[in-house]
Amino acid sequence: MKLTLAFDTVEKSVVQDENFLYTIGSYSVILAFLVNLNSLQSPLISLIAFVIYSVINTVFLGNAFFEKEEAFFRLMFGFLSLIMLLGFVGWLIMIIYNLDFIMFTLVLIITATLSSLLNRRMKRKNATY
Repeated sequence: MKLTLAFDTVEKSVVQDENFLYTIGSYSVILAFLVNLNSLQSPLISLIAFVIYSVINTVFLGNAFFEKEEAFFRLMFGFLSLIMLLGFVGWLIMIIYNLDFIMFTLVLIITATLSSLLNRRMKRKNATY
């Protein structure tokens, strides 16, 4: 019960962000990925960055595509959508150019931007009705 309330408050905070703070946070985590891949190469930093990145973008995609579902399904389907979007964008980058750590960063940036824009579009679409 308490975990559901915590997730609901996090989800509401991420979805209703008017100043793009969570999108900027997602970009900051991508920068942490880039620095870690370039020099530090710490698995702990990568794990923490991945968790933060995936939570933010999972909530964005879950709200954009599955707004009417329960919180658990929004979380699971949002995460599945994030994995599919990462795979699709990664595949496109691999076809166009070789996927190295710079291109990996580009995949994360594109996915974060698409997630944020989809969330913003769905929020604006639902506000007009």
